[in-house]
Amino acid sequence: MSRAKMLVFGIMAMMLMAMPVYAQGSQVPAQGYWSIAIGAGIGLGIAAGLCGLGQGRATGSAVEALARNPGARPGIFIFLLIGLALIESLALYALVIAFKIAGKL
Repeated sequence: MSRAKMLVFGIMAMMLMAMPVYAQGSQVPAQGYWSIAIGAGIGLGIAAGLCGLGQGRATGSAVEALARNPGARPGIFIFLLIGLALIESLALYALVIAFKIAGKL
């Protein structure tokens, strides 16, 4: 057997043997689940950041299209507004989901 395969199987064996160490006990912590709030905040931050990037790219592409063909302004403008509204709705959905997750505390 090659050395790489032995290394992979050794790591897998160590991971399987270490699983009972991380098993959950029968007692629930008194402070609650603080990781739920942190996870909801991180998820909302990622969603908001990516929605901001999407809005920037959509607006930049619309401006480039208008610079190349100013006569197509009405069609580009309508689709830009629809696209930006859909992107913003994704950020609002992420906010609602984060509130629902954080409400489980």
